[in-house]
Amino acid sequence: MNPSSPPVQHDITLLAPLSGPIIPIDQVPDPVFSERMLGDGIAIDPVDNILLAPVDAEVVQLHAAHHALTLRTDSGIEILMHVGLDTVTLRGEGFSPQVNEGDKVKAGQPLLQFDADYLACHARSLITVIVQTGPESLTINHPASGHVNAGRDRLLTLDTSPSIGDTDTPSQAQGEPDAEASVRIPNPEGLHARPSAVLAKLCHQCHATVKLACHSIEARGDSVTELMKLNTRLGDDVTIKAWGVDAKNVVASVVAAIESGLGEDVASTSTQTSTTEETETPLLTNEKSDPRRLSGVRAAPGLGIGKLIHIRRQHPELQEWASDIATEQHQLNNAISSTCDDLRQLVTKLAAAGEQEQSEIFNAHAQLLEDPALAETANHMITKGRSAAWAWNDAVNQQVRALQSLDNPLLAGRAADIDDVGQRVLSVLTGISFGTENWPVNAIPVYLDITPSDLLSLDRDRVAGVCSLEGGASSHAAIISRSLGIPYLAGMDSRINEQPDDATVIMDADAGYLLLSPSEQEISQCQTQKDLAERTYQDALQTTTQPAITQDGTHIEVAANVGGLDEARKAVELGAEGIGLLRTEFLYLNRTTEPDEDEQTQIYSDIISAMGKERPVIIRTLDVGGDKPLPYLPLPEEENPFLGERGIRVGINRPTMLRRQIRALLRSAKVGNLRIMLPMIASLEEFRAVRKLVEEERQSLESSIELGIMIEVPSAALMARELAREADFFSIGTNDLTQYTLAMDRGHPKLASRIDSLHPAVLRLIAMTVEGARAGNRWTGICGGIASDITAIPLLLGLGVNELSVSVPSLPPVKARIRELSLADCRALAQQALAMEDATQVRALLAQWKDKE
Repeated sequence: MNPSSPPVQHDITLLAPLSGPIIPIDQVPDPVFSERMLGDGIAIDPVDNILLAPVDAEVVQLHAAHHALTLRTDSGIEILMHVGLDTVTLRGEGFSPQVNEGDKVKAGQPLLQFDADYLACHARSLITVIVQTGPESLTINHPASGHVNAGRDRLLTLDTSPSIGDTDTPSQAQGEPDAEASVRIPNPEGLHARPSAVLAKLCHQCHATVKLACHSIEARGDSVTELMKLNTRLGDDVTIKAWGVDAKNVVASVVAAIESGLGEDVASTSTQTSTTEETETPLLTNEKSDPRRLSGVRAAPGLGIGKLIHIRRQHPELQEWASDIATEQHQLNNAISSTCDDLRQLVTKLAAAGEQEQSEIFNAHAQLLEDPALAETANHMITKGRSAAWAWNDAVNQQVRALQSLDNPLLAGRAADIDDVGQRVLSVLTGISFGTENWPVNAIPVYLDITPSDLLSLDRDRVAGVCSLEGGASSHAAIISRSLGIPYLAGMDSRINEQPDDATVIMDADAGYLLLSPSEQEISQCQTQKDLAERTYQDALQTTTQPAITQDGTHIEVAANVGGLDEARKAVELGAEGIGLLRTEFLYLNRTTEPDEDEQTQIYSDIISAMGKERPVIIRTLDVGGDKPLPYLPLPEEENPFLGERGIRVGINRPTMLRRQIRALLRSAKVGNLRIMLPMIASLEEFRAVRKLVEEERQSLESSIELGIMIEVPSAALMARELAREADFFSIGTNDLTQYTLAMDRGHPKLASRIDSLHPAVLRLIAMTVEGARAGNRWTGICGGIASDITAIPLLLGLGVNELSVSVPSLPPVKARIRELSLADCRALAQQALAMEDATQVRALLAQWKDKE
């Protein structure tokens, strides 16, 4: 067998997928089908409403509008079934898919149900077209005529005998493309069947190899099926790459064809897209806006001065077919095993270095590889003749696309993890790796989306910061960037792609922007600021174990936010006076079963013991839901999970799980000074329900403990006086309080510059919380991100906060700053800030106040 040719069989019979009269393909009233632009086939005018599989196959593409899908048989034949004409404009209305991409189906199995009455009223026609889209050498024999019955009658026969002169044309897409450009999709429904067919025909006629990329998916330009898999939408940016002597002209032709609409009328959408997205100025803009500033989301803080390097991942051309199944399976299993070993060694190394969060991330990656699902999918494809590299890459891409299609930010993050481990294995199979040896010193690489493996492979002596067009502040990459001390801006303005390699920029990740073409004076000022920050930090380290007492004698407790035992130990070294927030999610995430009571008790006890009996430890009960689902805790699908079953509501609805955690906490309280904190409390009713459960367990275990709440939603701040009569303490989570108060997602790239915890509305809720706590003789802390903001500390103290719980690295500078302040002056400052109109005015006030000190 030729390894480059698929193992095919002769004469494959397709059964009728629907009942109804046959219509020859050349009589379908749509030139895309009648002129066979998508391929040869046949059509049915259906009298029923369930589309059946005509042959045993795999679902390789299900269009986002659910009106069309593509099957691929084990012998590599692809069959497109398109229900109705112009049904893409219905955007899924009237269609109910019965399968998902990647599913294996049997002939006669239901694929798609549709509302025939709805389609008859809203679509041009119900005529359903069945087209074979590849390979081109196939011949259709014995097409049916008259009336056919679904699942019983033969529709047609495909003769797969190779024709004389048929030759495989291997792709020449090797290395960097010879030409590349981006273009915005003007088609109202994206590249559905009709424009994809026009584009594929154009690319097929070109003297170059063409590929298109969108949503991190790449497709051959001459393949209708692959183009439809891109799932493009109006306004999506698509990258066109070409290889060959005529690559530049080919790219220009493809860009022009897409801009013209590929046979569709796009005049109105092109004008609308251009007007609204490129030329129109928003009514609200950043007052400090500068055309040289490109905004991004602060994923990891810091300043950097360096040169941009655009990272264009090398996508090796993978040989699809192989002749020796056993050899390919052996290669795949060895590559997976080798990668697992590397990850386990990395986990051990990171854990020994105290990098607990990083260790847990790569432990999760190792667990992904040990999950048999990916390997089984790939091995199944190998048994059908695919090569190990091709099969593994396809299995990973299927899983990634499935998660990305759910439109869930967290699951998109998990898709990035799967893609990361998938690329690790693929690099072993292909021998291709990515190095930084040719980067300039102080490089600022720009990724589409950076992975944890990318970050750990960086030469930190050559990198001043990183940027990505995708990703956010809660990604694994963001966590690792913060722990490595690498400034990171995610969700970057797409105009960064227009900047050349080696362009000098200033990255201010604290303020969330990249400054283009900085002057010598601006570079000098930034370097001075960096040097000053480093000297200030080193000075603060010298006194970090001393208490934080203001100039007028008030002690402010400075505690640490930690996520495990190693961070707790580091916090003690840096002078933490307690733990203000221990997130218990690390115990529950990245595993297949819930931790039992004994396991929890041991881990909590170890952390409390590490802090010593004199330091209080506040442990927050499980806070999942929203952006943190658990694989073994199925939560209902919600239109807005951040406003649904999240935080304490998960425990209230699953009291057995909550009770196990409360019992473990109460048992561990015997080794030190433990306090329990409940997340996302929004009402007295919720607090009382949980307090009743805690009281029951207190009595059975004969334990005494303080029970407090996080103030994260406006209703809790507004009810602080009433809550303080029953809760033992408050800790304000300013991150969530800010986004719930301003109704803005803090990870949103377009709103990031306006999401500020120093907004007067948030400050007034903090003041109201403190006043309510005082009325009940309770204390108030802050464990949100604003507590680590050196600029904000005078204001927080002036509002009456008794405790600040900060990130572990922030302990020295926060304590040093408190020692410089007078509480009386801070109170006067707070009164002025509460009267401000917006966060910009508050920050200006703080800057003026700092200058006068």
